[in-house]
Amino acid sequence: MTEIRLPDMGLVVLVGVTGSGKSHFARKHFKPTQVVSSDYCRGVVSDDENDQSATGDAFDLLHYIVATRLRRGLLTVVDATNVQSKARQSLLQIAKDHDVRSAAIVLDVPESVAAGRNAGRPDRDLPGHVIPRQRRELRRGMRTLAREFRRVHVLNGVEEIDAATITYEKSWNDRRELAGPFDVIGDVHGCRAELEDLLAELGYEIDRDAQGLAAGANHPGGRTAVFVGDLVDRGPDSPGVLRLVMGMVAAGNALCVSGNHEAKLVRALRGRKVRLTHGLAESMEQLAAVTDDFRDEALRFMDGLISHYVLDGGRLVVAHAGLKEAYHGRASGRVRSFALYGDTTGETDEYGLPVRYPWARDYRGKAMVVYGHTPVPQAEWINNTICLDTGVVFGGKLTALRYPERELASVPARKVWYEPTRPLEASADSVVGGHRESEVLKIEDVLGNQGVDTRLMGRVTVREENALAALEVMSRFAVDPRWLVYLPPTMAPAETSRLPGYLEHPAEALAAYRDKGVVRAVCEEKHMGSRAVAVVCRDASVAAERFGVADGTAGAVYTRTGRSFFRDQAHTTEVLERLRAAIGAAGLWDELDTGWLVIDTELMPWSAKAMDLIRTQYAATGAAAGAALPMASGVLARADERGLDLGGLRERIDRRAANASRFRDAYARYCWTVDGLSGLRLAPFQILAGEGRAWATARDHDWHMAVAERLAESDPSGLVQRTGSVAVDLNSAESEAAATEWWEKLTAAGGEGMVVKPLGPFPEDNRIQPGVKCRGPEYLRIIYGPDYAEPENLDRLRGRSLGRKRSLAMREHALGVEALDRLTGGEPVWRVHQAVFAVLALESEPVDPRL
Repeated sequence: MTEIRLPDMGLVVLVGVTGSGKSHFARKHFKPTQVVSSDYCRGVVSDDENDQSATGDAFDLLHYIVATRLRRGLLTVVDATNVQSKARQSLLQIAKDHDVRSAAIVLDVPESVAAGRNAGRPDRDLPGHVIPRQRRELRRGMRTLAREFRRVHVLNGVEEIDAATITYEKSWNDRRELAGPFDVIGDVHGCRAELEDLLAELGYEIDRDAQGLAAGANHPGGRTAVFVGDLVDRGPDSPGVLRLVMGMVAAGNALCVSGNHEAKLVRALRGRKVRLTHGLAESMEQLAAVTDDFRDEALRFMDGLISHYVLDGGRLVVAHAGLKEAYHGRASGRVRSFALYGDTTGETDEYGLPVRYPWARDYRGKAMVVYGHTPVPQAEWINNTICLDTGVVFGGKLTALRYPERELASVPARKVWYEPTRPLEASADSVVGGHRESEVLKIEDVLGNQGVDTRLMGRVTVREENALAALEVMSRFAVDPRWLVYLPPTMAPAETSRLPGYLEHPAEALAAYRDKGVVRAVCEEKHMGSRAVAVVCRDASVAAERFGVADGTAGAVYTRTGRSFFRDQAHTTEVLERLRAAIGAAGLWDELDTGWLVIDTELMPWSAKAMDLIRTQYAATGAAAGAALPMASGVLARADERGLDLGGLRERIDRRAANASRFRDAYARYCWTVDGLSGLRLAPFQILAGEGRAWATARDHDWHMAVAERLAESDPSGLVQRTGSVAVDLNSAESEAAATEWWEKLTAAGGEGMVVKPLGPFPEDNRIQPGVKCRGPEYLRIIYGPDYAEPENLDRLRGRSLGRKRSLAMREHALGVEALDRLTGGEPVWRVHQAVFAVLALESEPVDPRL
């Protein structure tokens, strides 16, 4: 039995004459989707797998499929003869272009076997010279295969081919199974004492050998250190750093990638001709003073370091000089070069040092990339990347990143060990509105069909025409984008009720969750006002540090389309001050361990934001009905007195006049005079997020209701208003009846209605609405018109379709949660805005606005 070891991601080329059994071998050992066959491609482009005139087009198609699969990181097997070196070179170039490993499997069978197999195929009529010619080409090519491919497996004869087995090897840099927690440590450069200081700061216990030298370290909490390379050169004790790190790696307490200084030191120790500059001379001198055994061990260690690691399911990438997304998990010379040296322009600066292209500015990858190489005064995030080289050897600091906490820890240098050639400089990235230019949302981040990946629903696609409409709103009318961290979703109503006189009723709203297997729900009072998102910072210093807003403001209040709720900034400031005071009085700053909160609220009255709409649409309708219908009723009354047969017209007009009066009463309930903040009411109902935590999905709605209640109780000004709620046991008829009675009293007293939200536990693999609304009969009169409850109108309205509205609600909810996850996860602002923008774009979808 022959074991064939293949890369789990890369290119596999089957090589053999026609009839050698390549297709059978491919079907036996690989998934159908992994195999790209030249015969199949020939059939696709010509409807005839034997049409040799289509070979050129067939291989164009084959190369396209191979390139696409390799770009997407998929194992790809090419089933073609591939006996000619020229044919293999085209495939090898594709593998090289995508920085993947390649392997060849040669199926070498006797000519008689191949000829017999072809003779048994009625669809294949090969001239007699073809197989002998292919065998000669195979023999000539065997001499060069080992130089072409990293691995070549030759199977001789039918028995060896049939007995072969396939096993797969992960790339050395693929450690996705390691989830941490990690402590990623920046460039040490021979500063052993500072490294020991930092490890102690991080909670590691130093292990010492018989001579008292640091020979390893472990963390009682099971954390793993990850070194970004450049352990050596310039500093006072490169051997000491190597001894400590080698011990940690050998014990499984650390990982380490290669830095460019290790790569150069390896060449020097092997006797290669290198310039003893940039601290290499110091390392060579220090290593000359240690034992030969230690020096040999250090050489083997440094020579075995790989270019980068992909960790935690692909969410973390560590490379010495960073790594752009296309290179993550790949293996090639240019990948290693990028990881060691960065993306150099080929030029040098005035100090004689390489000019490096700032790849992090354009980084749009999902993985966090942690690196070093280029010293900076402070470690700072740029597009989900961070450089941890804070120049300890130059008198700066030695810095580590705690992952996944995204916390930085550092210790100062004990002295300046090496004078820098070039002064430490901060990133040259320009700043726009408090954010680095590279972190601002770009049009290509939202246009096209790439969509937005969400935790709750996978990829949510945004149509380009909708994105263009949202772009107009966001660029011209939205609040300062630094505050625009979330937009609330729309909400679908419950199934239409069949009860007489009702379009919506609690029975259907509660059944929507009970039928999905949910056992508990909460009914929340639905205030008739305008949705308002409040971002509140504890003080201006928090606003400056966390959101980059240094103008003295400490928050924002904006609508569900991202516009500032108040035209007067003074009103915004006063609302935020009262809300901030209530948060403090309720003890939430300390309890939630945060300096800022994002809160979902309803701001009342409705007229505070919608007065123009009320005047032009609702009041105009009410006034016209109030003027015309009584006049018509009077005329009909006189006609009735004269004995004319009106066919019930008078009664219908009287009902319409009564309906119009109810219509005016309905919208008038939500309008009252506001003078400054006098008359305003703010009803919070969900605490969305704070530092490091998104509570929108992390806590049940009863927790949110309890916190909202505390905020209302802690506001003596009366601005913050409570939101009533009732918990429901969906397996109890009595509990549902009580909730229905609560809704009836609420709507009879002028309330809009309620929102029903699930309390869990949630059914597995069953997507459910985040909430359904159930509005009262009189409120619906505003939405559907004064006469909507007339039997003939109600029957027609019961045919309303809810599918599109439900889909929209689910997608917008997923995007909103994603924006909060990205915000609290410390991701770059463009990633947060990508999800926020998508919510705004989806609002352009054609959905009945009355739903």
